Amino acid sequence: MKVRIGIAQTDKLVELEVDSAEDFKKEIEGAMQSGGLAWFTDSKGRSVAITAANIAFVEMEDAAPKTVGFAPDA
Repeated sequence: MKVRIGIAQTDKLVELEVDSAEDFKKEIEGAMQSGGLAWFTDSKGRSVAITAANIAFVEMEDAAPKTVGFAPDA
């Protein structure tokens, strides 16, 4: 699943690939409640730290392949 995290007062956008949407949601909610520093590790092993107060938004997108064409789905 693709996740985009917007950073407040900048045009910075952090993009991550995560394995579990539910685990990520719990992690981001915990970080927002504590108000501290949130560390995120994506499915490729990259780590990013963001201050919870600077998170403007979190957008989650299913990484399912999109089909193009006129053939019916199988």
